[in-house]
Amino acid sequence: MHTPSVSTPPSPVLLLDGIVKDFPGVRALSSVSLKLYAGEVTALVGENGAGKSTIVKILTGIYQPNQGHIKIDGQEVTLSTPKEAARLGITAIHQETVLFDELSVAENIFIGHSPRTRLGLIDWRKMNNDALNLLERIGATIKPTALLRDLGIANKHLVAIARALSIEARVVIMDEPTAALSHKEIEELYILVNQLKADGKAILFISHKFDEIFRIADHYTVFRDGELVGDGSINKIEPTELVRLMVGRSVEGVFPPRTEKLGKPILQVQHYSHPTEFSDISFSLRRGEILGFYGLVGAGRSEFMQALFGITRPSSGTLSINGHPISPKCPADAIAHGIVYVPEDRGKQGAITALSIVDNVALPSLQTTSNKGFVRMASEFALAREYTQRLELKAAALDQPVGELSGGNQQKVVIAKWLATQPAVIILDEPTKGIDIGSKAAVHAFMRELASQGLAVIMVSSEIPEIIGMSDRILVMREGRQVAEYEREDVTPETLVSAAAGIEKYSAA
Repeated sequence: MHTPSVSTPPSPVLLLDGIVKDFPGVRALSSVSLKLYAGEVTALVGENGAGKSTIVKILTGIYQPNQGHIKIDGQEVTLSTPKEAARLGITAIHQETVLFDELSVAENIFIGHSPRTRLGLIDWRKMNNDALNLLERIGATIKPTALLRDLGIANKHLVAIARALSIEARVVIMDEPTAALSHKEIEELYILVNQLKADGKAILFISHKFDEIFRIADHYTVFRDGELVGDGSINKIEPTELVRLMVGRSVEGVFPPRTEKLGKPILQVQHYSHPTEFSDISFSLRRGEILGFYGLVGAGRSEFMQALFGITRPSSGTLSINGHPISPKCPADAIAHGIVYVPEDRGKQGAITALSIVDNVALPSLQTTSNKGFVRMASEFALAREYTQRLELKAAALDQPVGELSGGNQQKVVIAKWLATQPAVIILDEPTKGIDIGSKAAVHAFMRELASQGLAVIMVSSEIPEIIGMSDRILVMREGRQVAEYEREDVTPETLVSAAAGIEKYSAA
C-alpha cells in the first residue's frame, strides 16, 4: 500500500525568536519573532512606533538584542556590527538611501568590498565593469562613473539594489522604499522585487501602503507596541483584519476630558498647497480646540506644519488669523502673528542642547526679558521657572544644559520655550514621541489646560490612542492630501487607519 508523502514546509533563511530590546525606561521589543523565506516577501506591518525600525537595526547589526536568538539557515549567529550583518548576507534599502553623494555609482555599490589588484590597490576598471553588469542586470541605465549626487531618488534606490546584489545578499530589507517615488517608478520597483524573489532572496518589506502589501507580499507579520500580534499568509487575511491587528487596543479613560466649550475660529487655512509636499489643505481652528492631524509615513503632515510656521513657502492658498490674512515668510513672522511650532526633532530643531534650560526657554522672549539691550537674568529665570514648573520638568537646576536631560524633559523645555511667548496657536509635532508614560500624562494634562484657557492647539501624532484621546477633531492626511475629517466621538482606530492607508471601506462587523 502506497503512503502519500507529506510535504514539509520550507525552512526559513532567517529566523528571529524571542527578541527583546530594552532602552532606558522603555521596552521597544518584547519577545518578538520573525521568519523570512527564500524567494518570498514578508511584509512587516505596524503603526509608527510599533518596533519596526528597531527590528531593522537589529537585523543590520546597529542594535544588539537583550535577549533572543537569530538564526541563518538554522545556525545561530550574532550580528555584532553592520559589517558582520553584511558579511552574513543581510542588507537594507531604506526610504532615505544610506549612500554617499560625493562618490561615484560604482564606488557606492562596492564600498567596503572593492575589487583589488595584485598590489592591493582598487581595481577601478574591474569595479566599473562589474558595476555596469549589476546595473544592467536590474535594467538600470546608469553610468557607473556618475556621481550619486546627480541621480534622482529612484535611481539611488537602483544603486542600493545593485549594492545588495554585489554582496550576494540573501536577505534584503526594503524599508518604505516607495515613499518618495512616482507611480511609474513604483511599478518599476515592483518588477525589481519580483526579480529579487526569482533570484531566491528573502525580502522583508516594510510599508504603510496596503495596496503595496497585498500586491507583492507572500506573508505578513504585525507588530503592535513592540509585540508580535499576528503573522501568516497574506492571501488568508483581509485588509480590515490587518487594521484590527495594528490598532487593537483601548483608548478610553486615560486622557484628560474636555470640560470647556470651544470659542470662535482663530485660524483659517484655505487651499494651502506646496509644489512637492502637500496639496489643497483647508480647515479652521477655534480657540480652545485641539485639532489632531493623523497620517502614516510620507503623509506630509510635518511639511504642512513647517509651511504654517514660515519654514517653507506654499505655492498657493491663504492663511488668516482672526480674519486677517497673513503670509509668514519666516518663523519670526509666524511668531509675531502668534503661531509657534514645537518640532518632532527636538535635538536638531527644537532646542540648543549645549545651552541651559533657562537660556532655551528665554531665547524667543528676549524682548520681554531685556531692558535697553541688556538681558535681565532675574526675568529670564522667573519666566523659565514659571513654565517649567507648570510642565513638571525634572532637572537639577535651571542652569543645567538641556543636553543632559531625558528626551521627555527636553520636550518639555521646547514646549515651555514657545508657551512663554504667549502664542494664540501652538503646533505640537509628535509632542510625546520617545518619552515615558509619566511625562506623557503631564504633557497631555498641560495641553488640555492650555486649551481650556483659550489657546488653539494643532497636534500631529502617530499614536492612535493619543490622537483619539486628545483631539476634539481629527484631520487625516495621505500622500500630501487631506482625505478625511472626524469629530472625536465619531472616530474609531479602525476608521482612522483605514482612511490613512487608503482602504476604501471599513466594516466594523
